[in-house]
Amino acid sequence: MSRYARQMILPEVGADGQVALTTAHVLVIGAGGLAASALPLLAGAGVGQITIVDSDTVELSNLHRQTMFSEGDQGQSKAEVATARCRAINGDIAVEAVTAKLTPANAPALLDGVTLVMDCADSYAVSYTLSDLCQARNIPLITGSALALSGYAAGVCGGAPSLRALFPEAPDSGASCATAGVMGPVVALIGAMQAQMALATLMGHQPSPLGQMVQFDAKAMRSAPFRFDAAPEPETAFGFVAVEMLRETDTVVELRGKDEAPTPACPAALRIAPEQLKDTLPTASGRLALCCATGLRSWRAAEQIQKDWPGEIVLVAATAS
Repeated sequence: MSRYARQMILPEVGADGQVALTTAHVLVIGAGGLAASALPLLAGAGVGQITIVDSDTVELSNLHRQTMFSEGDQGQSKAEVATARCRAINGDIAVEAVTAKLTPANAPALLDGVTLVMDCADSYAVSYTLSDLCQARNIPLITGSALALSGYAAGVCGGAPSLRALFPEAPDSGASCATAGVMGPVVALIGAMQAQMALATLMGHQPSPLGQMVQFDAKAMRSAPFRFDAAPEPETAFGFVAVEMLRETDTVVELRGKDEAPTPACPAALRIAPEQLKDTLPTASGRLALCCATGLRSWRAAEQIQKDWPGEIVLVAATAS
C-alpha cells in the first residue's frame, strides 16, 4: 500500500494533490516548538524538499514544548536534529539543515526556488523580514506565534495581504516564552495548524488559507477564525536590515544602554535612550538606522519620530534569529 494512501483517498488530495506536495520546496524558519509538530507532519505528508533554518542548540528548558528533541539531544543543533528526525520519518524526501540565523542579509538567497515559507521562529524581526520578501516575490508565508495560553496561525502573502497589513503597528508587548512562559500543547496546536495551512495552500484548497487567521485561546478552549483578504497594506513600513547592510552614510542609533549592550550593534552608532531620541537626535538627512535587541524598541521609536526625520528609517534587531 502506498505511504500516502490514507490522505490520497481524500477528494481534496488525490493524485494531483500528492504530486503538488511531492514537487514542493518548503522553507521552515525555526526548529523549536512550532516546528516540532509542523515538521513531522510536512515530512509525513510527503513534501518533497524541506529546508530547516535554525542557529540554536537544544536545551533542557525547551523539551516541554519542542517535542522533536530528547534529553540526549541537549547541546546539539536544533536544525540538524530536526533534519535527522524528518529523514527518519520519510526517506523519500530531501531535507536540509541550515545552522544559521535568518537575517535580512541571508534571507533573500534562502528564499530562492522556494514554493512556500513557514515562519516558526516566533520573532518580530524574522516574521516581518520574511513577509516583506515573500510579498515582493509572491511566495505564500504561513506564520504563527504562541505565548502563555494562546496563539495564532495565519496565511499571508502569495497573493494575500502581507503580515504588515494584518499587524501594521508595533506589537504592544515584548514578552517571550522565556519571560511569560508557554504551555506545550498550545505550541503544538499552533504548529499543527500551520502545517495544515501549508499543505492546503500547496494543494490549492479553497477557500485558501492565505488571507485567513485562526486564533486559539487554551484558557477558554476556543478558536476564532477570520479572513482579512481586503486588509490594506500600510502606507509607512519600517524595514529590517542586518548590521552588515548598514551604510557609511547612515545615521545609526543604538537604543540599548551600556549595561545591556556594552558593544553597540555598530561601532559608529550614537547611543541614545529611546525616551531621549526625539530631543537629542542630530539634525541630518538620509537613512536612519535604529538598533535594539529584538527590533521592537526600534519600531516604537521609529513610530514616534517618523514625522521629524526627513529620510528613510530602518530597524536593526541585533539578537533576532
